Amino acid sequence: MTDLLVYGAAELVVGPGENGLERIEDGALAVEDGTVVATGESEALRSEYGDATRAIDASGRTVLPGFVDPHTHALFAGDRSDEFVARIEGNSYTDIMDKGGGIPVTVESVREASDEELLANLLDQLDVMLEHGTTMAEVKSGYGLDTETELRMLAVIDEADERHPVDVIPTFMGAHAVPAEMETDAYVDVVVEDQLPAVADQGIAAFCDVFCEEGVFDVSQSRRILEAGQDHGLTPKIHAEEFNRIGGAQLAADLGAVSADHLLSATDDDAGALAEAGVVPTLLPATAFSLDEPYADAEPFLDAGGPVALGTDLNPSCFVHSMGMVVSLACLRMKLSPAQAILGATTHAASALDRGGVGTLSEGTPADFTVFDLPSVTHIPANAGTNRVETVVKDGEPVVTAGGDRR
Repeated sequence: MTDLLVYGAAELVVGPGENGLERIEDGALAVEDGTVVATGESEALRSEYGDATRAIDASGRTVLPGFVDPHTHALFAGDRSDEFVARIEGNSYTDIMDKGGGIPVTVESVREASDEELLANLLDQLDVMLEHGTTMAEVKSGYGLDTETELRMLAVIDEADERHPVDVIPTFMGAHAVPAEMETDAYVDVVVEDQLPAVADQGIAAFCDVFCEEGVFDVSQSRRILEAGQDHGLTPKIHAEEFNRIGGAQLAADLGAVSADHLLSATDDDAGALAEAGVVPTLLPATAFSLDEPYADAEPFLDAGGPVALGTDLNPSCFVHSMGMVVSLACLRMKLSPAQAILGATTHAASALDRGGVGTLSEGTPADFTVFDLPSVTHIPANAGTNRVETVVKDGEPVVTAGGDRR
């Protein structure tokens, strides 16, 4: 017997189609054992699966695949709200770093926190993300900057994946910054010779990421770290061309990285190289919003013909949990259409995590989806800053119900 039937959706988004985002009006889907077994028009599916154990009447609502957040630093400790005020007063990201703020502040807090405190913090972040419709999220290490703490962070990320409905994808990012007590080349040696072998032995991380940027890790140093990660079985990701164009996007293309992220300073040539190499450009408009920086230009990446993903970049200086808010910013500030933005937050975001089959709703895919109390896809970005999630279903089980209550 069918476990769940959802019917009557004003729009049921199933994923990419021949003409962009494929939607079914008066749509329905059937679920068995946590997997979608059918999608189509309500009349047909109600006739075939009317004996379902449970049913959700989605009349007047939009149903779409659960959001996938492919770029977060959601595991952290401490407080950096003073930087929010500093940015209002005109200080840039680099100004704050030069005055002793930024990543090093969080590193100190994370090193001092217990595993229990770190886990509680991450579970709290995941709760909010889930209530806003996210059912899969990448979470990076990178606030340890020493072998012991990086391994602790990855272990906490793994524990959160076991405990929380959101699927958590772990990324090792020991190359997030350079510890204050070390020179950059010496720290690269530590990442390559000490941290990466230990991370590989631990067996949790799926990806290796690096902050390729002026004043952090240059292209040569980034290449060394990412190639060492590949030698240890970790797929490369890269923070590239965020503040300055130094060659990170071309490095991503050369290495066949799964994604290149930020890309505010990338060029048309970079976009073409990424598309040709099958690297997913991941744009993070909430970062620009939070830091009051220019937004990435999405047009070259769209013109290049590859998928364009979106993520929150949730971190202590970009406190945005909502992929719906990211979709709004992508439309309002980067001029993506609602359909392009929804694909970027679902199917293409899953591609940026090498998770084929996630972020779509079709026969055989995971039954991860969100019911919005809104009549169409267009209404989702139009409701910027308002959470209109009514129900979240994970593996066929409702995990958030009307009013944002967790089950």
